[in-house]
Amino acid sequence: MIWIILISFIAYTAIVAWVSWYKTRKTDLSSSDGYFLGGRSLTGIVIAGSLVLTNLSTEQMVGLNGQAFGESMVVMAWEVTSPIALIFMAFIFLPRYLKAGISTIPDFLEQRYDLRTRQIVSILFLLGYAVAYLPTVLYSGALVLDSIFSLSSIGGISQFSTVMLVALAIGIIGCCYVIFGGLRACAISDTINGIGLIIGGFMIPFLALFALGGGSLVEGVDKLLHANPAKLNAIGNHDSSVPWTVLLTGLLFNNLFYWCTNQAIIQRTLGAKNLAEGQKGVLFAGFFKIFGAFFLVLPGIIAYLMYDGGLKNSDMAYPALVTEVLPLALSGFLAAVLFGAILSSFNGALNSSITLFTLDIYRPLFKPEAEERELVKVGRIFAGFLAAVAVVVAPFIIFAPSGLYYYLQEMFGFYNIPIIAMVVVGFFSKHVPASAPKITILVHIAVYALSKFFLGNVNFLYVLSVLFPLNVFVMVLVGKLRPRAVAYELYDSKKVDLKPWKHAKVFSVFILVSMIGVYAFFSPIGVARGSGDYSSMSFVFMLATLVLIGGVFWFWRNTAMKQKKLEQHNEKATPSLKQSSI
Repeated sequence: MIWIILISFIAYTAIVAWVSWYKTRKTDLSSSDGYFLGGRSLTGIVIAGSLVLTNLSTEQMVGLNGQAFGESMVVMAWEVTSPIALIFMAFIFLPRYLKAGISTIPDFLEQRYDLRTRQIVSILFLLGYAVAYLPTVLYSGALVLDSIFSLSSIGGISQFSTVMLVALAIGIIGCCYVIFGGLRACAISDTINGIGLIIGGFMIPFLALFALGGGSLVEGVDKLLHANPAKLNAIGNHDSSVPWTVLLTGLLFNNLFYWCTNQAIIQRTLGAKNLAEGQKGVLFAGFFKIFGAFFLVLPGIIAYLMYDGGLKNSDMAYPALVTEVLPLALSGFLAAVLFGAILSSFNGALNSSITLFTLDIYRPLFKPEAEERELVKVGRIFAGFLAAVAVVVAPFIIFAPSGLYYYLQEMFGFYNIPIIAMVVVGFFSKHVPASAPKITILVHIAVYALSKFFLGNVNFLYVLSVLFPLNVFVMVLVGKLRPRAVAYELYDSKKVDLKPWKHAKVFSVFILVSMIGVYAFFSPIGVARGSGDYSSMSFVFMLATLVLIGGVFWFWRNTAMKQKKLEQHNEKATPSLKQSSI
């Protein structure tokens, strides 16, 4: 029976690889734009699929469902609130990125501040990817594939050896995509796997409800809704892992970094064909994220009801559910989809890492006169080196203490908030000098480290809620005390058409309404009735705050548009005045 799973797995994976090659065979990979940014030719659908797949991986599918098993639907906040940050990306960040024609976030930071700031941030990104993210993706992916194919049992080898071999296979295939296909091949494979993930992902809760109801979907839904309504409550109190008070503060700041400045994620958007296609991709991904909770969180709740909370390790909730409810013929397909998700996250981080190294470290520091072909060659060599390091490190995570992954994610707080602060202040201030981001990084690291010693039991999202305003304040203060001599003006590269998508605003409103609807559904005024009046009040307050933020955003956009029209009018009027004076 294992051969049926293996054959379907290989067949699906091979089809994805062939289509990715076929679609990219005419892309010019000899230039840095062609290799690192897909020739700036990515369309909205491709960007959306790539964004979603780069974001999703086994640590999310297993981890979030495991957290839901042990807690409740409150953990869906990581998914369902992401569209707010993606809307900010579509309207504020992306137009400026595409206007400047940047290849990396540090590239923009050099334009705005100086080369040293660019290199510092590039090194921070590379350390985060190499030491934590890439090995963790390989490790978690190897564990999931081992559970599906029973590799350790069949081969009679240790878990360490299994992780090493599977990590090596993922690393080699990932390198083939990145080295020989560049960003465009990664993005297309992500899109195809995205379709498979949607089908496979939503199939699991559907089949699980049948199993929960003893073969009846109606009975399964009835048990889900009435057996334990508190598990369906997504409005977390102060003791939960995601309190409602941080949804629009610390969690929003974290999401802004992830979706608006994290190189591994936004590199797909930097390769957009034009602003309209980029906005489509970002907003389509935001709409998808709203409903990701139905296969990233809800299966954990169903598993809790099926096993009566009896699993010793909550992280086994999703694998156990998949093994029990999925027909054998489809096991290979789901394994291939999960493999695609693993590969996508690995490829995304690897591609971003080599882009950062080649364009931000190698060229400016070692060979400023390097030609395009040489940059691509160096990027390919670095990709192989970085993948090899990740493969070697991955199996040693077995010997790390439990919870290391979450600890490492929390440690990312050492650099994520300063980066989003640098970008935001860079956009909206013309006089903050190059010294400001360097001072801010030092202040942030010191304060964040102190919070670990003296506020160790405080949810780190509360800490981020305070640190983002603090970072911005420090940068603005430095700008007031020692402003830069020449006011900064955003460079217009004219590389792509900056005409926005005409339906972007309407679609954004639709996304926000849908997001509020999902939260209302999983709240005490929806299916979680009887969970307490406090949560009802929390939901109403959260809704009012979201409306307020939307109003402020709308006011800011209208004011900015009026100012832009006024400036354009003045520019047109100036020549006429000069001619009349002559």
